[in-house]
Amino acid sequence: MSAGPTWEGGGRHPGWPARLGPLRVDAGLVALRPPRLFDASTWSRLRLRDQAHLEDWEPTAVGGWYDRNSAMSWPAQWSSLRASARRGQALPFVITVDGELAGQITVGNVVRGALCSAWVGYWVAADRARGGVATAALALVVDHCFGEAGLHRLEATVRPENAASLRVLGKAGFREEGLFLRYLDVAGDWRDHLCFAITAEETSPEGLVRRLVAQGRARTA
Repeated sequence: MSAGPTWEGGGRHPGWPARLGPLRVDAGLVALRPPRLFDASTWSRLRLRDQAHLEDWEPTAVGGWYDRNSAMSWPAQWSSLRASARRGQALPFVITVDGELAGQITVGNVVRGALCSAWVGYWVAADRARGGVATAALALVVDHCFGEAGLHRLEATVRPENAASLRVLGKAGFREEGLFLRYLDVAGDWRDHLCFAITAEETSPEGLVRRLVAQGRARTA
C-alpha cells in the first residue's frame, strides 16, 4: 500500500489510496486502483459508447449525457473524487481488466464513529459486463472496507429492474433489507430502489475474495 494523504479528521485516511487485487476471473485479471487525471479519454470513450447500457440505472443529473461524460468533464469529477477521498468521505477506485480501464467502483458517504458505514456503487463497461468483473471488484472492495478501511457496514441500492446488479449483489452475499419508494430520480422519474447491505461479521472469517475462490468463481493471481 502506498502512503496516504493527511485528511481533515487528522492522520491518514484509512483505506485510501490503495491498489486492490488482482483477482482472475473468466473475463481476465481484475484489479482496482485510484482514478487518475489521464484516465479522461478512456473513461469518456466507454461512457459515451455505453449510454444505453448505463443511463437507465444512474441518477438524473444536470446537462446531457455527452456533456457529463465528455473527456473535458473528467478533470472536475476526478478532482472531486480525490478531494472527497482526502477528506475521508469516500474511497474511489477505477476497475481494470488486464490493465485496461473497464469501470468504476466507489465507496461513498463514509461515516465513522458509532456507525462506521458507507454505500457502494459501481458500473462496468458493456463489453466487460459478463465474466465476473463486477463480482470480483465488489469482493475486493468489501474486503478492503472491512479490513484496512475499518468500516463495519456497506449498503447498496439498486432498481428492482436491474437484474444484472441484483445477481452481483447476491453472489457477494449482500442481503435485501427493504424497498425505498421513489428513492432516486433516475432516467427522468422517481424510481423505487431495493436496499441491500452487508456487515463485517457476515464476511468473517475468510472474506469475500477467499469465498469466491473457494466457490470456483475466481483465482488469486
